[in-house]
Amino acid sequence: MAWLLVIVAGLLETGFAVCLKLSHGFTRLWPTIAFCAFALGSFGLLTLSLKRLDVGPAYAVWTGIGAAGTAIYGMVFMGDVVSGLKLVSITLVIVGVMGLQLSGSAH
Repeated sequence: MAWLLVIVAGLLETGFAVCLKLSHGFTRLWPTIAFCAFALGSFGLLTLSLKRLDVGPAYAVWTGIGAAGTAIYGMVFMGDVVSGLKLVSITLVIVGVMGLQLSGSAH
């Protein structure tokens, strides 16, 4: 259950990053409100998950989902440049997060 919270928190991190861009420096009301909602939800779920998980792997998964998700969302929906290097880098982020998770202690 704790890992599910981290995954949802990571997806919400993607949402708050995208809304941060759409808010144009907090000058647009609805993207700013959405940013606040996504950020509160993301941090709240991460906080709950950390009651049961080690901070290093949980934080890595959270930021990895957020970083990869935001980059992919930007390329698919916001016209960000797609390049081979960007795709390889996203893959390396995901592999690095998986490696950190697999190297952690099991409880």
